[in-house]
Amino acid sequence: MFTVYILLSQSYNHFYVGQTNNMEARLHRHNSGFEKATKPYMPWEIKLTISKSTRAEAMILEKKLKNLSRARLILFIDKYGNNEKVFEEK
Repeated sequence: MFTVYILLSQSYNHFYVGQTNNMEARLHRHNSGFEKATKPYMPWEIKLTISKSTRAEAMILEKKLKNLSRARLILFIDKYGNNEKVFEEK
């Protein structure tokens, strides 16, 4: 089982999309500074996870999510997340 995930850095208001087969270990790597792309934005929190049965399926969804605009990514999280609004409209 593979997981596609969306992380949010509250302090920097920055999203990160990725995929893994071990979500707990991956989040630890992001929050421990082991990943160059996410190190400047620590700490990270999980906003959404979606399970896929194969790595190929996870990679396809990851690519689609990475190509969304920020506004569309927020709408996606609001629609498929845990019913908690990511950002309130101003």
